[in-house]
Amino acid sequence: MTILYEQWDQHAQHVAALLGDDVTVVTTAQYLTDAVNRDPEELLVVFGPSTALAEAVAFAEHHRSRRSGLGVILLRHHLDANVVAEAMRAGVREVVPYGDRMALIEACARSVETSEQVSEDGGPPDPDAPTQGQVITVFSGKGGTGKSVLATNLAVALAAGGQRRVCLIDLDLAFGDVAIMMELAPERTIAAAVPVADRIDETGFRTLLTRHRSGVDILLAPVQPADADQVTRDLIAELIYLARGCFDHIVIDCASALSDQMLAALDAAHHFVLVTTPELPALKSLRVTLDTFDLLDYQRDRRTVVLNRADSKVGLSAADVEKAIRMPIAAHVPSSREVPASVNRGIPIVLDQPGHAVSTAIRDLANKRFLGRSPSRHRRRLLGRFTETRKGAVR
Repeated sequence: MTILYEQWDQHAQHVAALLGDDVTVVTTAQYLTDAVNRDPEELLVVFGPSTALAEAVAFAEHHRSRRSGLGVILLRHHLDANVVAEAMRAGVREVVPYGDRMALIEACARSVETSEQVSEDGGPPDPDAPTQGQVITVFSGKGGTGKSVLATNLAVALAAGGQRRVCLIDLDLAFGDVAIMMELAPERTIAAAVPVADRIDETGFRTLLTRHRSGVDILLAPVQPADADQVTRDLIAELIYLARGCFDHIVIDCASALSDQMLAALDAAHHFVLVTTPELPALKSLRVTLDTFDLLDYQRDRRTVVLNRADSKVGLSAADVEKAIRMPIAAHVPSSREVPASVNRGIPIVLDQPGHAVSTAIRDLANKRFLGRSPSRHRRRLLGRFTETRKGAVR
């Protein structure tokens, strides 16, 4: 069942119709509290667009630690980056535009899936518990394939609004763009670790990180390209080792070169995300990379090929790409003008437009490859409900 909190009848009827029959509509804060308390297994509360932001934020903050399995979705007439940031800091899982039906259904399905995972795991992770985080390197031997865009959005998708502890490391040491893509001031970078490389510990490592509003902690690349040479292979290996003790997932945006520094990251990786586009130079570079990985004895089952701009009309099909690289494509990310627009705004598209086709593709990659989850029964039911609604709308 889903609880919908909306005071305006017109809005309530519209949203309830999208969510299906298994919805309880409440119109006051007291009715909402009663409904939540009545069913301790409830997984989802949707706040309608007329709800005051402060009310939704207070509800999410109150239940975040008390009922970690209860997801909160907030509908807004207009999305604002500050509103999204405040809501997600409070524990709201997603903020969705009111008029976007697909975004609403997708957001609800993802939230239910997260709630089920929390229940299966016995609750949220203990932030003080020792972990051995999963290291994911994002690599492309050719620039311009969208590697950094994928790395930043993958990190945000894995974090899921703070549900998981994620560290993003920008190892494009000379020309890293993560700070720009996530609208961060590079006050602390990996270069600050160089003077203390022989004695850095977990506390020192944490001081190097910059917190993003999505819940991702980021180790930024140096501001000056000249500082890149000072970051040694041994320092990179040590920083990754420290990160594994602090985070569930470590996403590394690698430089487009197999330097000694990049090999330190690749040697530590559990997964290799290899990004390409349907263009012959990019495919040639990927084929050379795969052959090099064979020589380095990097296991083939740990490699994931992502075809970016997969629907570009450039004369090469997905089958042509797989034939050229002699390896299956694990994820197809479509082309969209909204991607460079999100980069220029400094907001990852997964956060800015969670219902967008690009966001969905990246989130599916995170779920299937790195979280080991396929769509749940509840997610299939919600998506099925959307399909029925859409068919009815076009009759």
